[in-house]
Amino acid sequence: MWWIILAVFFYLACAALIIAEVFVPSGGLISICALGCLIGGVAIFFGQSKTAGLIGIVIAAVMIPAVVIIAYKLFPRTRFGKSVILTPPQRRAGDAIPDTEQLEKLLGCVGVVLTPLRPVGMCDFDGRRVECVAEGGYIGKDKKVKVIYVEETQLTVRLLKEN
Repeated sequence: MWWIILAVFFYLACAALIIAEVFVPSGGLISICALGCLIGGVAIFFGQSKTAGLIGIVIAAVMIPAVVIIAYKLFPRTRFGKSVILTPPQRRAGDAIPDTEQLEKLLGCVGVVLTPLRPVGMCDFDGRRVECVAEGGYIGKDKKVKVIYVEETQLTVRLLKEN
């Protein structure tokens, strides 16, 4: 009966090491230890009988994927996971890429540069933020630009000369 306790201990150690591998970067060293625990548990089961060994393999075949899936589902909710995983950008209602027809209405309009165009950046056209491409390279923030070309979802703008 002690062999069942030892084999189950090896399986639990394998599961704990697999979870640790998800959370701790070890270059695969923890995975090798987990594999050793798994092999030890299976060897103990096969040491008792062929039937016990096959049952041990079935348990391992179900346990390992379940533990990996659970660990990856829990990882983003942990404090460490939250600090490592990037959060997706927060989008506002008007931030979607506008249709070509909507952008063609901006042809010839004058706007203000919100972020420097290097050569791509954001411009404001009457309260509407649109990503634009500068015709001639860099255009600094707060400069006035004019839409000179529209191709699909891309606006090309030209710097207006100050009077």
